Amino acid sequence: MTAEHWDQRYAASQQWSDEPNALAASLLGDLPAGRALDVAAGEGRMALWLAHLGWQVTAIDFAVVGLERGQTRAQQRGLSITWQLADATTADLGVRAYDLVLVLYLHLTRSRLTEVLRRCADAVAPGGRLLVLGHDRDNLQRGVGGPQDPDLLYDDALLRQASEGLAVQRLEQVDRPVGARTAIDTLLLAQRR
Repeated sequence: MTAEHWDQRYAASQQWSDEPNALAASLLGDLPAGRALDVAAGEGRMALWLAHLGWQVTAIDFAVVGLERGQTRAQQRGLSITWQLADATTADLGVRAYDLVLVLYLHLTRSRLTEVLRRCADAVAPGGRLLVLGHDRDNLQRGVGGPQDPDLLYDDALLRQASEGLAVQRLEQVDRPVGARTAIDTLLLAQRR
């Protein structure tokens, strides 16, 4: 999926969501504010929520339309966020630089995603956390939504590899209601000791 593809998707809709991802918010809401990196931030719903809680947020995405929407909403709310037009596969994510690194529903081929997630883990500072959430491969057989290409979907093995060097707090499949149906996601929450 290219930046142009995502720009078209964002331009074709009003706003996907103004609320943070409910599961991510429930896991992160009580953390003390620090420096956060939102990788593949899209329209910035998580970045906006974190900034509202007092986090210093850097949001990166390669879709101009999504970032512009996030910037506009941040300005309307008086929130300060660093918006960075960058491709997650090539962006400098830093080393041990963030108290929280978020990767929610990033769609890349498995080999590229493995490398991005490794660099995201490297960006987590001592005591910091990595939160990854994505469409699980089991979604193809018993879930709904998400990419229909198994090479773009998450699973336990992928996230276990991504979390090497971090203490895993949660690594599991989670159900997400989508109307009357259920989507299956994979969740990783890990911390650098």
